[in-house]
Amino acid sequence: MTNRWNFQNPTDNELRKRDALAEKLGVSPVIASLLEKRGITEVEETKRFFHPSLNDLHDPFLMKDMDKAVDRLNRALGDKERILVYGDYDVDGTTAVALVYKFLRPYASTLDYYIPDRYDEGYGISTRGIDTAAANGVTLIISLDCGIKAIHKIEYAKTKGIDFIICDHHMPDDTLPDAVAVLDAKRLDCNYPYNHLSGCGVGFKLMQAFAISNGCNFRDLEKLLDLVAVSIASDIVPITGENRILAYYGLKRINSNPSLGLKGIIDICGLSGKEITLSDIVFKIGPRINASGRMMNGKEAVDLLLAKDSNEARIKSEAINQHNEDRRELDKKITDEANAIIDGYDDLADRKSIVVFDADWHKGVIGIVASRLTEKYYRPAVVLSKSNDLITGSARSVTGFDIYKAIESCRDLLENFGGHTFAAGLSLKEENLQAFINRFETLASVDMIPDQMIPQINIDAILNFKTIDAKFIADLKQMSPFGPDNQKPIFCTQHVFDYGTSKLVGREMEHIKLEMIDSNSHNPMHGIAFGMHKHMAKIKEMEQFSTCYTIEENTYNGNTSIQLMIKDIKFDDAL
Repeated sequence: MTNRWNFQNPTDNELRKRDALAEKLGVSPVIASLLEKRGITEVEETKRFFHPSLNDLHDPFLMKDMDKAVDRLNRALGDKERILVYGDYDVDGTTAVALVYKFLRPYASTLDYYIPDRYDEGYGISTRGIDTAAANGVTLIISLDCGIKAIHKIEYAKTKGIDFIICDHHMPDDTLPDAVAVLDAKRLDCNYPYNHLSGCGVGFKLMQAFAISNGCNFRDLEKLLDLVAVSIASDIVPITGENRILAYYGLKRINSNPSLGLKGIIDICGLSGKEITLSDIVFKIGPRINASGRMMNGKEAVDLLLAKDSNEARIKSEAINQHNEDRRELDKKITDEANAIIDGYDDLADRKSIVVFDADWHKGVIGIVASRLTEKYYRPAVVLSKSNDLITGSARSVTGFDIYKAIESCRDLLENFGGHTFAAGLSLKEENLQAFINRFETLASVDMIPDQMIPQINIDAILNFKTIDAKFIADLKQMSPFGPDNQKPIFCTQHVFDYGTSKLVGREMEHIKLEMIDSNSHNPMHGIAFGMHKHMAKIKEMEQFSTCYTIEENTYNGNTSIQLMIKDIKFDDAL
C-alpha cells in the first residue's frame, strides 16, 4: 500500500516564533519547531520538558476516592486483614500487580496476588477469583487495570464479605461499581489533572498516596518505576504530563538497576549493554511479558517480575521466552488464515471495516492479528474467536476512527466490551454475530472518509544530511522518551542517491542497508530500510530518490553511530 507523505509546512508567524525560540534556547530551528508543535514555546517549559522532575507529579489525593482507598487500605493493614492484589493478564495488569504487591509486602501480614485465566475466566473481575479470595479469608481486593464495569461482580463480592478498591484507566459507564473506592481519572466526577495514566500508573498513584499517608520513604516507591515505564510503553498511552515523568525515570531505572525479573527479560532478548528505549519495551520486553497471559497464565509473568534471585529470574525468563516463540508461530498461522478469508471477499474494496471469525482461533493472539490486519488493510479490524459458548474478540483501529465508540454503539448486541479509542475487546452471543458485523460496517461507512484508509506519514521537517551533527542529535535526544503524543520526529531528505555501497541484507535479502548522500554531503549517511528490497534495482541505477526516516543511535561492540530508520522511499520521478 502506498503511503501519503504529509509535509508540515509552517506559516510565516510560526516561522517567526520558531526562530525566536531557537535563538533563546541555542538550538537549531528544526528542534525549536518540534518543541513548538508540542505546545512548548517558553524557555522554562523547555527546561521542564527536557528535564522532567518527580517533584512535578500531581498530589495523588486529587484523584476522586483516593482518601477512601487509603483509609480502607490502612485499616486492612492495621487489622491484619487478608488482602488480595488482583490484575489483568496483560503487561499493564501484571506490572501493576507486581508494583503494588512489592510495595505493600513489607507492611502486610497476609498479602497475595491473583491473575485471572484468559480462557476459563475471561477479562476482568471473575466469579472464580472472588470465590477463591473468599475461600482464603480475603476481605479486601485491590483490582488493577480492570474492574471499572464490574458492577455485578462487586455486588457478588460484597455478599462474600469482600471490599474492593478499583484502580482502572478504561472508560467507565454512567453507573460505577459500588466499591469502597473507584480510582479512575476518566470518571466524569473526577477532577484529577491528568487522565491518561496506565493501569499500573493508577496503582502507582495509590501507593504514592499510601506512602504519603504513612510517612514512607518515596525512594522505596521510586525503585519500582521500571515497572511503570514498561506498562506505559506497552499500553500505548500518551507520553505527556505525568506519563512522561514516570516513563523518563522508569527508563533511568531500567538502564541502571532494573528489578531481577526485568533484568532476566532484558538478557534473554539481547538488550544487555544497550540503552533501552520505550521502543525496545514495545517490541521486545512487553511482548514477552504478554506472552505468558496469551499462551498460559499471566501469573507466570508476575512470578517473574517478583523474582528474588538472578537464577530464578533466568529460569522464568527462559520459560516466558518460549511462550513468546510459541505465540509468534500461532500469530503467523492465524494471520495467514485471516488473510485467506479476506482474500475471498468480492467487495473488499468497498468495505470500510474488516471483521473475521473462526471459532477455533486461539484467543490469546487475536489482538495481535487484529493489529496486523489494520496495518495491512488500513481500516478498523475486529478478529473474533469462540470461548465458553461466547464469541470473543479484539478490535484495533486507524487514526480518526474511535473504535471504542463504534463498539459501544453496538452494546445491545454485546455481552461485554471495553477499551480505548484505538483498541477494544468485546464478547457476544453467536446469534448476534451477523447483526454486529452489519452494524459495525455501517458505522465505519458513515464515519470513515477515504483519506483515513490511506496510510499517512506526517513529516516534521525537511533536512539535508549535513544538519544531522552531534549537537542536533544531543538536542533531539532530550526530547525523549518518545511515544504517543510525543512521537519520534520523522524527517525527509530529498534528492538522495546511492553512495555506491548500498546492499541487500537479511535472511531472504528483503532489507536494504543504505549508504547514501545528498547534494550537501560528502560522507555517506547510513540507513536501514526493512522490507523495501523492491527499490534496490532503481537505487543501484543511481536514480535520485527522497526518503523519510527517524534518526537512531546504533551501538555495536561499544561503538555508537547514527543510523536512519527508513520509513519510506519515493523516487523523484514519482513525487
